[in-house]
Amino acid sequence: MAQYDLLLPKMGESVAEATVIKWVKQIGDSIELDDTILEIATDKVDSEVPSPVAGKLVKQLFKEDEVAQVGDVIAIIETEGGTDPREITPSAPVVEEKPETIPGIEQLPEEKSAAVQTDFTSSERFYSPLVKSIAAQENISLAELDSIKGSGADGRLNKDDLLNYISGKGGQQAIKTQTVELIPPAPPAYEAIANNPVAATQTTINKTSTTSISGGDEIIEMDRMRKLIADHMVMSKTTSPHVTSFVEADVTNMVLWRNKVKNSFEKRENEKITFTPIFVEAVAKAIKDFPMINVSVNGTQIIKKRDINIGMAAALPSGNLIVPVIKNADQLNLVGLTKAVNDLAARARISKLKPDETQGGTFTLTNVGSFGNVMGTPIINQPQVAILAVGAIKKKPAVLETEHGDVIAIRHMMFLSLSYDHRVVDGSLGGMFVRRVADYLENWDFNREI
Repeated sequence: MAQYDLLLPKMGESVAEATVIKWVKQIGDSIELDDTILEIATDKVDSEVPSPVAGKLVKQLFKEDEVAQVGDVIAIIETEGGTDPREITPSAPVVEEKPETIPGIEQLPEEKSAAVQTDFTSSERFYSPLVKSIAAQENISLAELDSIKGSGADGRLNKDDLLNYISGKGGQQAIKTQTVELIPPAPPAYEAIANNPVAATQTTINKTSTTSISGGDEIIEMDRMRKLIADHMVMSKTTSPHVTSFVEADVTNMVLWRNKVKNSFEKRENEKITFTPIFVEAVAKAIKDFPMINVSVNGTQIIKKRDINIGMAAALPSGNLIVPVIKNADQLNLVGLTKAVNDLAARARISKLKPDETQGGTFTLTNVGSFGNVMGTPIINQPQVAILAVGAIKKKPAVLETEHGDVIAIRHMMFLSLSYDHRVVDGSLGGMFVRRVADYLENWDFNREI
């Protein structure tokens, strides 16, 4: 008999750790090649860890809800045969943990005092090596680190939480923290609402999760993904001053063209063509025209993105939301965009997305029209600075200018709404960008070949 060390696989360039959410195989269970051993969750997506060998599970090194680092041994499998399976090259090699480069930090002057040597063993809270490294570089003490609210599982502090805290350090976020500490004790309801409405809501849910006041109300504890979404949305609204601009577009030519080609396209490509890839193409073109929409903010630095990676918000059967990302969308033609959109949407619905496929987005598109809504005011997907919502396409009477005078005709009309971060995107840029997207859709070539 020999033993094989199952490692936590590498799940993407920016994914350093994952939470064990369920052991599919228990100690003593027989395992076939490629059987799912356990389910894990990153900050973005859930995934499964398959077995690269056949044998029997003899040890689980992490409990459910515990956090493992990429490259950690998470289970031991007993195999048959004389060859030690540990000599087999694992599907996920051990990755040496290195501090991640923080965009924009390399431009900052290197006039910092020596890094703080913090003893993290005295804290009851878990911190990943990356978080510890950033904290040391920024001279953040353990007491200060413990005071930062985390958005990860069970309030765990992740890289984004720490970077957001650092960027706002000394500003309003620090002031709020000090204010909370100085306010004298008050009745729980008023104290929670006055100091931290979000924490108060969460505390209320936790304290009353098994109690019903009226006997008729049902209290539902948020699942892990809903907690992440809630924290991310609140963080976005507190980070960026949101402004929304609206445009109504006449998309008649686009609708008629799609109706004309959809059957032949499906027969030829074995793919259905929806409006989403058309929207993505128009957004990618408009970003090339207005590249300052394709940026992020790091403190006082504006980071202009080279790649155009467009996320598309997708509703899951559970009611939660996920945003798979089409990488380098500007480099794909309409056929390529259609295949990418259909593939990501299909795998999102069955929780088969890879962690890397939900990261690296530089702009987000959400289709509120799929729910019958004519417009929306979406919340920015941080650290991006803009998000576009497309509404339902409705037939409406519209005034058309012709060489013989104005006429009223039935047209396919749609609202587009762009929410943007007013710290770096002014009304002129935001308004011109959403207008340019509408122009690309309105001027669609009815005779376009695909």
